Amino acid sequence: MNNIFDKIHSDHSEFNFDKLDDEIIVNNPLELFKKWYEESITNNCFEANAMILSTISDVIFPSTRVVYLKDLSDEGFVFYTNYNSRKGKDIEVHPLVSCLFYWNTLFRQIHIQGVAEKISDEQSDAYFKSRPRESQLGAWASRQSQEISGRSEIERALKEIKKRFEDIEVPRPPFWGGYLIRPLNIEFWQGRESRLHDRICFERKNLSSDVWRMFRINP
Repeated sequence: MNNIFDKIHSDHSEFNFDKLDDEIIVNNPLELFKKWYEESITNNCFEANAMILSTISDVIFPSTRVVYLKDLSDEGFVFYTNYNSRKGKDIEVHPLVSCLFYWNTLFRQIHIQGVAEKISDEQSDAYFKSRPRESQLGAWASRQSQEISGRSEIERALKEIKKRFEDIEVPRPPFWGGYLIRPLNIEFWQGRESRLHDRICFERKNLSSDVWRMFRINP
């Protein structure tokens, strides 16, 4: 065990893939996000659409998990989940959220802070129809984030759901759908040599503003 921690202590890798110049001109940070996302796909970053989502509730601790970006619009970032899950209940009470994309192959991170809101039923319906049937059934079977007695309970629930929707189209559960994260702050982090990373930030005063202020912060 000590050897493992010795390796951690001696890990001082350098970051030298790219840079973010002061002269970067972007009126809307979502355009830069699209560029970086395309480069993450081109460079075969594993699960490039995985994002770490943090929510808060009335308890002491924030809650963090990995979800998947499923759509990007001029308004923001879309992911799907069970509305009765821990994240769903958190958002219902406190819609301010934080999410992070990390692409280690490119030494890049994008940190987003914004407001989450449910998308339309029509948009959620359209995405649900595109999911594999087994995933559709799983959405019905799982009471996400609720305590269960064991694995057999969820397997039994899945059997019952398969029987319920046998030979018919699986509708979207009323408790399942999408959220749109409308960004207020976006930070682009590019790893650089000597740990002097580039950190370019964009912020706007409110969700109705189209004006973004761009600035650099210390690494």
